[in-house]
Amino acid sequence: MATWIGSSFDPKIGKHLLRDEDEVIVDEVAHHWVVYVGPVAEALVGLFFLWLCFVVSMQVAWLPFLIGLGVLAHAAGKALARHMDRFVVTNMRVFRVRGVLGRRLATMPLGRILDITVEKPVLGRLLNYGHFVFESAAQEQGLHRIRYVPRPYDRDLVIQRVVQRAGLRGGHLHDHRPHLR
Repeated sequence: MATWIGSSFDPKIGKHLLRDEDEVIVDEVAHHWVVYVGPVAEALVGLFFLWLCFVVSMQVAWLPFLIGLGVLAHAAGKALARHMDRFVVTNMRVFRVRGVLGRRLATMPLGRILDITVEKPVLGRLLNYGHFVFESAAQEQGLHRIRYVPRPYDRDLVIQRVVQRAGLRGGHLHDHRPHLR
């Protein structure tokens, strides 16, 4: 049973690789821990409602019990959705897999990446996370914005190196990071 539960909550990135084309994972990126702050706070609210079951009269104890269970289930669902959302860099492409019950896969070959913008909000600068914005040759794309990327400048360099090694560009992708002097 524990094995089934553990494997059910694994995003199973390997099954999306083009093994017969020798595609390998260069970097698999889970969200920064900050994305779990909201679900944890929500779970604490749910636990508070469950605690209320023992404080209020027995005639109405069912109400905070149901509210508490509902809030806990919602928090668990949000946390699981964030856990199952992965951004992957391979030697051939970048892709994102997300979804708990249904799965969504968005892919962009390395050669289609025209520009990567790294955005680091104030809190992201303090906690070392940021957001990627991909610009590609395609007008509509399923892989445009990746939010809450831990160590975004390191991840950006990984993508730059993979693109260079693949020989797709003579120079670097346009870099929007501030240059330190």
